[in-house]
Amino acid sequence: MTLTDAAPEISTRRVRGGGGAVRRAERGAVSFETASYIRRNIPNFEVLNSEALAIIEANAETILWEIGVNFVNNPAALARWKAAGAEVDGERVHIPRGLARQLCATAPKSYTQHARNPARSVEVGGKNLVLAPVYGPPFVHDAKGGRRYATIADFQNFVKLAYMSKWLHHSGGTVCEPTDIAVNKRHLDMLLAHMTLSDKPFMGSVTEPSRAQDSVDMASILFGADFVQANTVMTSLININSPMTFDDTMMGALEVYAANNQAAIVSPFIVGGAMAPVSVAGTLTQVLAEVLAGIGYSQLVRPGAPVIFGAFVTSIDMNSGAPTFGTPEASLITYGAGQLARRMGLPYRSAGAFCGSKLPDAQAAYESANSLNMGLLSGVNFMLHACGWLEGGLVSSYEKFVMDADQLGILHHMARGIAVDDNAQALDAIREVGPGGHYLGCAHTQANFKSAFWRSDLFDYKPFETWADEGSRDTMALAGERVTKMLADFVAPPLDDGIRQGLEDFVATRKASMPDAFV
Repeated sequence: MTLTDAAPEISTRRVRGGGGAVRRAERGAVSFETASYIRRNIPNFEVLNSEALAIIEANAETILWEIGVNFVNNPAALARWKAAGAEVDGERVHIPRGLARQLCATAPKSYTQHARNPARSVEVGGKNLVLAPVYGPPFVHDAKGGRRYATIADFQNFVKLAYMSKWLHHSGGTVCEPTDIAVNKRHLDMLLAHMTLSDKPFMGSVTEPSRAQDSVDMASILFGADFVQANTVMTSLININSPMTFDDTMMGALEVYAANNQAAIVSPFIVGGAMAPVSVAGTLTQVLAEVLAGIGYSQLVRPGAPVIFGAFVTSIDMNSGAPTFGTPEASLITYGAGQLARRMGLPYRSAGAFCGSKLPDAQAAYESANSLNMGLLSGVNFMLHACGWLEGGLVSSYEKFVMDADQLGILHHMARGIAVDDNAQALDAIREVGPGGHYLGCAHTQANFKSAFWRSDLFDYKPFETWADEGSRDTMALAGERVTKMLADFVAPPLDDGIRQGLEDFVATRKASMPDAFV
């Protein structure tokens, strides 16, 4: 693991006390290198021509007006839509052609999500790509313990691994679901872990509107209330209950985040053939209609609230009913949705290290590689599930987490494109070596070899004899050893004692205010 010389920065605007302790901690802290978010220097891959895009956009407007979308158990949302000019029939909202797109126009093209270490803040939008870990699994898996329900200790471990992973830019959200804590209280422990064990950006809770408000309140302790209201410090996931249904839980969380200037990924949850048509064009049409309605609603709550055009898309195995990953249909939808997002001038979320495998095996590798490369080329700006995803999203895998995190370095290097400056042209090297020579000792190689090629920190490239002498370890075994070493080396980034105490007091007070609930 490569170490940097400098400890993580602490913003002076947020220090309330114990400054001397923070400075002493900074001097003694071990900081693991984190690459900056990706800035693409390569073109996006586009699969739809202008005529096809126009057809899909027109059909999406037809869905919104003629078929409509449901806003369930949310009278305030119905009232907002009616006041904006939509027709409301019960819980069905019919949005006139052009209205949703007009509302979406007030959303920013990009935004900064601030981290408590300002050096690790990210820019979401444009040609940038921010990578965040797996989100949502109730189970975890490792080679020693097998598949089991996740605990808060597992959650904390994954936050530590994300903090220490060079190519990850974001701490994520529900990296696994800690089932040993009451449902109505676990979000508090998850947020506390993100805020204290990492200084990368993080996500808030969306499982109930009051939990979204808890997220805003805890962020206000961490960053300062005024700073939170003026800046975005959380990007959170709002799933649409496809097809075309917006439930009060997710919309309630969206309302909280939008009202407080915090970002939301508005994302249809599509399994082709189950929640959307089996055709690529039909699915893209439904995705666009749902995104238009969801983002349009966020702008009714607060014009200018930061949002991301989301698309989580997979297909279904028609024999078993199980979701499939890394398929060409999912890739085509992801490429097409990227084009639609760019035409709307919005940041785009999709892709990840998706797989349906039960182990971090060859199936997992093939499917994940297909999904990751697709995400890079489709113009994704925020990639959730970039590492750790296993078994269709049911499992957070320790070994696959570090395997995927290692491979994310490839996306960074691919995104750089091809340099053609004088050094890259290498004519002096070609002259020096001439016909029949080799480049190992030439001046150009000596000057560039350290940075010329991406190199895995995990894979084994030793000769067979050495590999055999060291135990014939496969990649899963190497990954398990890496997990153990990373967790043993972990040192939490410094945090002001007053802020830490404020967060812990908030969590204790909120937990004491309600009985445990496990549903």
